[in-house]
Amino acid sequence: MWKFKRTVSLLVICVTILALVACLVGLFSTDGSGQYEFKSINGETVKIYGKGLYKNDSVSVASQGIASDFVTLIIGIPMLLISLYFSNRNSFRAKILLTGTLGYFLYTYMSYVFLWMYNRLFIVYVILMALSLYAFILLMMSFDIEKISTHFKKKLPVRLLGGFQIFIACAIGLLWLGKIATSIFEGAVPVGLEHYTTLVIQGMDLGIVVPTALLSGILLISRKPFGYLLSSVIIIKGITMLTAISAMIINMALHSVEMNLAEVIIFPLFNLLAIISLVLLMKNISENPLSKK
Repeated sequence: MWKFKRTVSLLVICVTILALVACLVGLFSTDGSGQYEFKSINGETVKIYGKGLYKNDSVSVASQGIASDFVTLIIGIPMLLISLYFSNRNSFRAKILLTGTLGYFLYTYMSYVFLWMYNRLFIVYVILMALSLYAFILLMMSFDIEKISTHFKKKLPVRLLGGFQIFIACAIGLLWLGKIATSIFEGAVPVGLEHYTTLVIQGMDLGIVVPTALLSGILLISRKPFGYLLSSVIIIKGITMLTAISAMIINMALHSVEMNLAEVIIFPLFNLLAIISLVLLMKNISENPLSKK
């Protein structure tokens, strides 16, 4: 029996129930009069969604929220429950999958707390963020870091998977730095800020995702014990998050939202590469510790 099993199980069940409520309300609430235009403090004319839970958000962000709710409902919640069930049956693969999936929930609801316009589910988002954070921390603490490498086969392509993470980190870093470059050197407001106060997603990615992906890639290539765990989390979290982003891009296109061509191409491509990385990772995990002699 792994450490914190009961506590993590309780936290995950709570996350599942609250996420289900948040997704259903986000997808099926319809109150409001519909789209209208609003002029932001920066002089940008913003199309406001005008209906449902995201009625005060822009069409762009509301489209992202609806797509995210759909992916969380169809993929995220089932992954959470399935990985919890098998990890409680002492499956190492499932425990790795559960940790990465919780990383997705943490990132998702952190963005809901800080980016989305205030709505009646704000406290639900805060609780989801907190529950996901503490479940994620407890799961990370439950692994025996010094022995974790014994669960990975020697033929695991560490250079390929580590290099992929470093590439992702650099690409996302350059993409977002390019987006904010004009505001740094010219004082101009970044394109896409709309009526929001700051670039939350770009801040989270540049401050958390990019450094973590760089570190995990370097540690994995060096075959350091923590590199195996951190890389597993990054890859699994990446595939769920990139699937959500791909769905967001599709939904934004359906709502005629203007998008950066680089973002439209890069994120679905990253999603495909993340799926390939996940397959390679799972194929090279052993449920029982392997001899390293």
